[in-house]
Amino acid sequence: MYAVGPSPAKPGQVIGSAGPTTTARMARYLPALFAAGVRAIIGKGELHGADAEAFTQSGVLYLAAIGGLGALLAKQIREAHVVAYPELGPEALFELELTAFPAVVIIDRHGHNLHDIARMQWRTEP
Repeated sequence: MYAVGPSPAKPGQVIGSAGPTTTARMARYLPALFAAGVRAIIGKGELHGADAEAFTQSGVLYLAAIGGLGALLAKQIREAHVVAYPELGPEALFELELTAFPAVVIIDRHGHNLHDIARMQWRTEP
């Protein structure tokens, strides 16, 4: 699942600019999404505490895409089809086919959180 609210596609485009949105805004929905079968989420921003724990408990991956690169990221979307809530426009539920989509694993299925690891390393460096 990609947390994105794409801009409208211009003629000849599959989708408009498609940069990630802040995953923490979806935190209250994570357990239901994971129970429904979502196995990975692409978004942006740090997750900690109960929000991060939801990923660990379900063995779900959290991947981050770089914010501000919406036009570039849109070029990696080969197909986009609205599958639910078309009345919501860019907030509709889309099925996307991604190719070589640049994202980094932030929380792995074992609960290792890259943001926490980096923070601990920064604190221990002289």
